[in-house]
Amino acid sequence: MLISIVAPCYNEEDVLARFHEQVQKAADELLPLGHDMEFVYVDDGSRDRTLDVMRHLADRDPRVRYVSFSRNFGKEAALLAGLRHATGDSVVVMDADLQHPPELIRRMVELRLQGHDQVIARRSRTGDPVTRTLTARLYYRLVNRLVDVELMDGVGDFRLLSRRVVDAVLSLTEYNRFSKGLFAWVGFPATTFEYENAERADGRSSWTLKALLNYGIDGLLSFNNRPLRAALHLGMALLTCAGLYTAWIVGAALVNGVQTPGYVTIITAVTALAGVQMVMLGVIGEYTGRIYYEVKGRPHFLVKATNVERTKDLIP
Repeated sequence: MLISIVAPCYNEEDVLARFHEQVQKAADELLPLGHDMEFVYVDDGSRDRTLDVMRHLADRDPRVRYVSFSRNFGKEAALLAGLRHATGDSVVVMDADLQHPPELIRRMVELRLQGHDQVIARRSRTGDPVTRTLTARLYYRLVNRLVDVELMDGVGDFRLLSRRVVDAVLSLTEYNRFSKGLFAWVGFPATTFEYENAERADGRSSWTLKALLNYGIDGLLSFNNRPLRAALHLGMALLTCAGLYTAWIVGAALVNGVQTPGYVTIITAVTALAGVQMVMLGVIGEYTGRIYYEVKGRPHFLVKATNVERTKDLIP
C-alpha cells in the first residue's frame, strides 16, 4: 500500500528538514509491513526559503513531490493541492511544524487496515490556557447546534484518509472550503484516537486571534443557512415586540391621555434596532460574498514551481 504524506507549508524553512527526517523514520518502520510512502509538500507562497528546502529534499529523496504557489492562497488551498497531487492508496494530512507527531502514522495505518476510511487524531488540550479551552468548548457546542455535520473539539486536519474519501473530497469543487467540515460531510467509516498536545518545533504560528476568529466564522457559515433563518426569526420577534409596544402606547394614551415617551427609551430602542439590522446585513453579506466568489469560478490556486505534472489550476 502506498501512503501519501500531505503537508501544507508556510514559512517552514527552519523545521521542514527535521519534519522530513522524522516522517522518513515513520516510512522506514512501515517498509517491513509492505507499505511504501511518498511525501507531498505544498509551499503556500512562503516568504522565506521553504521552496529551496523542498527542492533540496527532492534532490536527496526521489519520493518527495513539491508544489509551490505563486502567492499565499491559504491553508485550505494548500491542502486541496496536496490532495490533488497525492497518488497513494491512503493519504495522511498533517502540519509540517511537528505539532502532529509523525510517530502516530504507524498507528493510523494499523487502524486503516481494520477497515476505517478515516482515522482521525484528536489532540488533548493539555497545556492550553484555560480561557482558550473554555472558548473552544463553547464554540463547538454552538456550532454543532447549527451546522449540518458534527465537528469535534480537538480534531483538526491531522488524519488518514482512504483513497475513496480523498476522491470524494476532491469531487467537492466549492471555492470557499472548510476542510474539517468537508471531511465530516463525506462520511464513510471513521475512528478517532487521542494524542498528547505537542509544542511547535520552531518559528511562530500564523494562527493569530484574527485568523482563528475568521476560521471559526467559516466553520459556522459553510455548512448551513441557519444564521439567515435566525435573522428572519429575530426580525419577526422584533416586529411582534414593536406591535405589542405600539398597542400598549395607544392603550395608555386612550386611558390616561397623550404622554410624551421618554427620551432614553427612544434612543435605546433606535440604537438597539440599528445594531440588529447591521448584524443581519452582515450575515446576509457573508453569504452573498460567498456566492460572489463561487460565481467567479476562479482557480483555487496558481502554481509557480513543481516537480510533478501540470495541475488543473496552472494557467498556461
